[in-house]
Amino acid sequence: MRRDKAAGLPAHAPHAATGEHTGAEVDSLRTLNRALQDSQERHRQMVELVNSVIFRLDVAGQLVFLNAAWTRISGYEVSQSLGRPLIDFLHPDDRPMAREKLGAMVQSKLTDCHCQLRLRTRAGEMRWTELSGRVVTDEAGAAQGMIGTIDDISARKVAELTLRNLNQELESRVRMRTMELEVSNRELEAFSYSVSHDLRAPLRAIDGFARILGDDLADRLDDEARSHLDRIHKACERMANLIDALINLATLTRQPLHKETFDLSELARPIIDALRAEEPNRAVEVEITQGLVVNADKILMHTVLENLLRNAWKFTAREPVARIAFGAEREGNRLIFCVEDNGVGFDMAHAGQLFRPFQRLHKATDFPGTGIGLATVQRILQRHEGTIWVDSHPDGGTRFRFTMGH
Repeated sequence: MRRDKAAGLPAHAPHAATGEHTGAEVDSLRTLNRALQDSQERHRQMVELVNSVIFRLDVAGQLVFLNAAWTRISGYEVSQSLGRPLIDFLHPDDRPMAREKLGAMVQSKLTDCHCQLRLRTRAGEMRWTELSGRVVTDEAGAAQGMIGTIDDISARKVAELTLRNLNQELESRVRMRTMELEVSNRELEAFSYSVSHDLRAPLRAIDGFARILGDDLADRLDDEARSHLDRIHKACERMANLIDALINLATLTRQPLHKETFDLSELARPIIDALRAEEPNRAVEVEITQGLVVNADKILMHTVLENLLRNAWKFTAREPVARIAFGAEREGNRLIFCVEDNGVGFDMAHAGQLFRPFQRLHKATDFPGTGIGLATVQRILQRHEGTIWVDSHPDGGTRFRFTMGH
């Protein structure tokens, strides 16, 4: 046997070592191959179990890969679908858009795609789907096709359509109801206006005949009869005031708004002067903030201020030192006006009644009035896209705050 001179080993020893290494490499390759096969099988199972359709298109738009979800959604077998253009399975109206997007991706004008398409199933049904795809490119960057997913969103689209229909139906009903209410309000206003006018004639007759009786029979009437006639006169006067208030309330929504820019402060001062002239012996401290400039209907806003300031004047009558203030404060992007007094106030549990016609929180014998003033104020402010609210406490004063749109 030939021996290696340097190491004194048999000449064929290196061949034996090589054989041993080759066997180990083969075993390692087999192990790696089994691991790769296991990984591929797990990947295949995952792909097949996914609810979304996983697809791949070639550059011509033909299907080259589909998972089992395709059959569940479309009804077509995967084997029958591969090699066919995806566009063939779409609703005819959606094909131009799909063809345009695919062409843009092939020309590298588009790298990904997200759109909703209608898929035509094997049974002839149309299913709404959502497609999300991305261009596959080679090393040179040239488009080789597309990979992506398709999800069945039919249930969501049905829900959206149902909700849209319900909203449209609701809007239609609201419009109809609003029109009906507007017609009813106009009819009610016309009726109130007509009745109020019709009541004036008999009221004038009652008051007139009562005065004639008082004049013609003055020497024959005793004190009790004169008291009865006086009560008739006062009742007629209250009724006349109520009729005037009703007519004003009925005409508020019928007359057009004539907006102009003016100073509310300057509008308030003559009202206070008139109240002082009516009761010159009263001591009332009045504070009016200067420069409250607005854009509104001047005549109607005079009615608002007159009602609010007259209320403040009236309900502070029992205060030894009455205080009334008219001002404004800014809250965010809106200006809030305020009329405040230190009068008798009221329980806020009854605040909801305050702006209803004919609702009174105090006896007419204690504080006279028609019960329509605040309803009139609210209606005027609503016409100016504003609102009014109140804070009060029994014997703790009252504060009315209001806005006028923007």
